[in-house]
Amino acid sequence: MSTTLQEVGHLAQTQLKKARWALGISGALSIALGVVILVWPSISLYALVLVFGAFALARGIVGLATAFASPIREGRGWLVFWSLISIAAGVIVFFNTDMSALALLYVIGAYAIVLGVVTVGGAFWLPLSGGDSAVLALTGVVSIVFGIVMFAKPGDGALVLLGLIAAYALIVGLAEITVAIGGERLVRSLARQYVVPPAEAHPSR
Repeated sequence: MSTTLQEVGHLAQTQLKKARWALGISGALSIALGVVILVWPSISLYALVLVFGAFALARGIVGLATAFASPIREGRGWLVFWSLISIAAGVIVFFNTDMSALALLYVIGAYAIVLGVVTVGGAFWLPLSGGDSAVLALTGVVSIVFGIVMFAKPGDGALVLLGLIAAYALIVGLAEITVAIGGERLVRSLARQYVVPPAEAHPSR
């Protein structure tokens, strides 16, 4: 009986690990988008459309592949829905590469809001630890706020909006990678490296 329970526990951990991989890769793609915008501030509208479309499609394909390539049950529906949103955004952009700057901002804003709502839901649906759930929920809130800003301030200047998009991508990317690694595990690892245990700091004489 204990062996069966151990096997079930191991399978659950394996499934969660694959979901974390998908989230980690998506976070890396978000950071890459932010870096591209920062190092290429004079990016043309056409190039930005292509970069964002590729970013959204890549995130969606990675998530969808993970959802169907592994026997994930808990959280699979969330991962599929999350991935389809990204793919839909990428397809819309690629089929409208001649869209105006305003239209692109509205697409990015809508994408951020919907993705933010789904991400907040994922913080409750996915089998994550309390700290990781909180980080994921905060990521969703940031995404929603960013989307609202895109709709509320679409004419505040190209450089300002590019800076907002880059900041959003970097924040979301770092948060997703933190959840993928395991925030609590990361903190414990750093504590072991940099915090000296009391027993070692004051050895008995």
